Amino acid sequence: MSPSKYLAICLLVLTTAACTAPDTQSLETQVCSEEWFEKVERQIPTGDGQGHGPDTGSLEWRSVVEFRLGIRGNEAVPARDSDQWCNYIDEQFIE
Repeated sequence: MSPSKYLAICLLVLTTAACTAPDTQSLETQVCSEEWFEKVERQIPTGDGQGHGPDTGSLEWRSVVEFRLGIRGNEAVPARDSDQWCNYIDEQFIE
């Protein structure tokens, strides 16, 4: 293979690789998904340590999460039944 063809192929490969970099959003857990609720539960347990507690992701569960974080009743917190609530919790409290 001639050096110019080799160079052209290398440039094509590098350009293609740069254009297909992985989307970091897809590598992260989507908020308000079952996986995200489980992640929150691991960091902010809502149960009593004996297997009792609200259903993960439910409005009752979200209320307990707010209670544990000390933000229940805070007007800055979005409505519990919204995706904005999940985004707020994720941005402010989840690692």
